[in-house]
Amino acid sequence: MAEAAEKPVRKAAAKAPAAESRTALVRRARRINRELAEVYPYAHPELDFENPFQLLVATVLSAQTTDLRVNQTTPALFAAYPTPEDLAAANPEEVEEILRPCGFFRAKTRSVIGLSKALNEDFGGEVPGRLEDLVKLPGVGRKTAFVVLGNAFGRPGITVDTHFQRLVRRWRWTEETDPDKIEAAVGALFPKSDWTDLSHHVIWHGRRICHARKPACGACPIAPLCPAYGEGETDPEKAKKLLKYEKGGFPGQRLNPPQAYLDAGGRPAPPLGAA
Repeated sequence: MAEAAEKPVRKAAAKAPAAESRTALVRRARRINRELAEVYPYAHPELDFENPFQLLVATVLSAQTTDLRVNQTTPALFAAYPTPEDLAAANPEEVEEILRPCGFFRAKTRSVIGLSKALNEDFGGEVPGRLEDLVKLPGVGRKTAFVVLGNAFGRPGITVDTHFQRLVRRWRWTEETDPDKIEAAVGALFPKSDWTDLSHHVIWHGRRICHARKPACGACPIAPLCPAYGEGETDPEKAKKLLKYEKGGFPGQRLNPPQAYLDAGGRPAPPLGAA
């Protein structure tokens, strides 16, 4: 597909100074976010959902599997159990059979049935819009809670998943390794209003270009700002072959992506069992 948003990448990237000042770090971090916003103007949650309950369940199911696999699995789950009341009363064995493709299906079944029961008993069948309430639900931690708050309720939050952790350390935004400390350190670099979109930009870049094992440095639009430039393939043609999802012309994670994603040339993922 055409890549109008992509910018030419320099052969060499500037290294962040060993003793980068706080002001310089903030400026560099915010510039990286602005650059990524231009590359991924359509960045969005990569889980299919129609309401807060679906997003909550899908996010819990996404642990240790791909969003694509969750998106291929949840249509059958939500068709059978569309509300917390329905899922709370479900036969665990039947739910396990639906969730089998997601891996760890027995534990995930306990979590989604348990959180559905808690929603019914403690919150009138509605997903709460407060962090302190969400993290009390079975299988829900801060990462999951911030996904729901940011994308279902419009309340800013930073989602510290494995991609986010990897990239912010590569960019030397923080040296912390604990997710809560990473959240605090990175959050302090940005206005709170930027947190949700920042999470999308970083996670999207980690999935598409800045991979864990073979980052596509030669195809990276923020190479001049990256202290880790050169850890991956720097040859532009070779790097281009490492790109994933819409940047490489492949389907994304969602079966039903937002229109803006389709307008930008993105392709929906295939349903479960499709060739």
